[in-house]
This record gives sequence, C-alpha cells and structure tokens, in this order.
Amino acid sequence: MFTTKGSVKTDKAAKYLVQLCKHFAHKVEVDLSDTKGDVAFPMGPCTITAEDSALVFAGQSHKPEGIEAMKGIIVVHLDKFAWREFPLDYQWEDGEVS
Repeated sequence: MFTTKGSVKTDKAAKYLVQLCKHFAHKVEVDLSDTKGDVAFPMGPCTITAEDSALVFAGQSHKPEGIEAMKGIIVVHLDKFAWREFPLDYQWEDGEVS
C-alpha cells in the first residue's frame, strides 16, 4: 500500500474542507464532519482534516500512480477554490506500507 501525507498552510482550512468535500461528493462518496472529510477516490481513500492554520491530507492507494493522481486532483481543485492565496505551498511526504 502506498501512502501520502500532505499539508498546506491556510487560515481558511475549514472553509476549503467543506468546498472540496462538497465538490468531490458530486462524483464519489464523501463523509464530512466539521473538521474532517473522508473521500473515497477511485484510486484509494483520502482523509482531509481542517486544523487551525492548515489543511492536512492522508491518502492511500495500491499503486504509486494512484497517489500521484490523488495529489493532482487535490491540488487542482484547492488551487481553484483558494485562488486568492495562490500560490499555495503544498508539503507532501509519500511512503509505502507493507
């Protein structure tokens, strides 16, 4: 299993969490609470968490290409929603769990 942990600093994390999850819910299953969203992407699950000053991502996929696709989807959509803060500084740490 391949994993990724990512974050982006923003004071509007809760707002962007809701926007992302509601948008993704048009195509995939999403479970959204006040501070967390579980998104069932086709390539694997991703949990998005809104913290005080950051949006945090934790994703899994059976293939490394799935991780790259997941990160790409998140970045493209968040960049659109957070265009006033562009460019956002994404920090990603990919890994592998056996």
